[in-house]
Amino acid sequence: MGCVVSQLAAKFAFFPPSPPTYRIKKRDDGRLTAVSASSAAAVAPIASADDDSLDVLLVDTQRGNKIVAFYLRNPYARLTLLYSHGNAADLGQLYDLFVQLKVNLRVNVMGYDYSGYGASTGKPSESNTYTDIEAVYNCLETEYGVSQENLILYGQSVGSGPTLHLAAKLPRLRGVVLHSAILSGLRVLCHVKFSFCCDIYKNINKIRKVKCPVLVIHGTDDDVVNWLHGHGLWKMSREPFDPLWIKGGGHCNLELYTDYIRHLCRFVHEMESITTEIRLKKIRQTLHLPRRSSTSTSTKCCRIKFQRPKCAECSLPSCAKCSCQPKCTRCWRPSCFKCLCKPKCLRCPRPSCPRLSCPQPSCPRPSCPRLSCPRPSCVKCLSWVCCCCCCGGRGGEVNDNRSREV
Repeated sequence: MGCVVSQLAAKFAFFPPSPPTYRIKKRDDGRLTAVSASSAAAVAPIASADDDSLDVLLVDTQRGNKIVAFYLRNPYARLTLLYSHGNAADLGQLYDLFVQLKVNLRVNVMGYDYSGYGASTGKPSESNTYTDIEAVYNCLETEYGVSQENLILYGQSVGSGPTLHLAAKLPRLRGVVLHSAILSGLRVLCHVKFSFCCDIYKNINKIRKVKCPVLVIHGTDDDVVNWLHGHGLWKMSREPFDPLWIKGGGHCNLELYTDYIRHLCRFVHEMESITTEIRLKKIRQTLHLPRRSSTSTSTKCCRIKFQRPKCAECSLPSCAKCSCQPKCTRCWRPSCFKCLCKPKCLRCPRPSCPRLSCPQPSCPRPSCPRLSCPRPSCVKCLSWVCCCCCCGGRGGEVNDNRSREV
């Protein structure tokens, strides 16, 4: 059932340019190049032949498709921008935009065509776009050494779906840009408050999982994706950046406004200045973690919230005088220095025997009358060791001797 729903949604959601605006051709040196597919310039290359800043790649996905990707290199770049384009467009139409972003933002740009778009094989679908962006990210990581800490994801319109899909899986991502993004596919057609099984690109559920700064760009006069989509995503972001609401902007013309590139430059510049220490500080603030204090007045002894033992005399949290002291075996109060470490009963293993019938009473005198007793009693606290045991268990004889001496 899920496959049928996905295929049905794909028919209404994806409109790849037909025919594609470019073709892939192999050069004499073995490298791939992209040439225009228009009739006026059938073999005109999209980029000049001596331009080494453009790499045309064929990337294999987990679903067996081969997708085309453009990698534009900037020698002064510190960050890389992974661009997921919108509907009804391919790389041949976006190459000029990639060049502008590379120069103005001073970043490396990686753009790719979804399965079934441009010269990529396969058919367009939601699940295919997810595997497409994962394959391109793995290519960036393995071929160009780009880590998620130096990566900014950019998603336009439908491209916000795979962008948030990948962003939710990368906890150390540098930033995310959502350009005319959607809350979900079904919410573009009608205003609904619930998610249905036939819905695609449920960004409303994934935006909360993104742990990096999110920049939202949307036109106020967008007649394809209402401005409320971008506003809702910005409100639900865990770390929202200052949004850009372009007054009078539509769905496909935001790049023509000067505020667009200016605001993007500011975002990229701030992402470059973010250090690991600042990122950790912001994460702690979003999690609302309490700060440790050396002079804490709390009655709890650690973060696990174990209660401290209370004093038996005053019923208050234990103070430094009686804190963490073993209890007295006679009165069950926090022990003092007099009766600390009182030995256990000689017959039973309890600290003090509550049974009155215990046959081993304490020695009635401060010191044992018999010199052969190997266990001298404690004179300070009168809690001496019973000598009845060492005297052969003849407690009665000791008492008789005492009566005779008296």
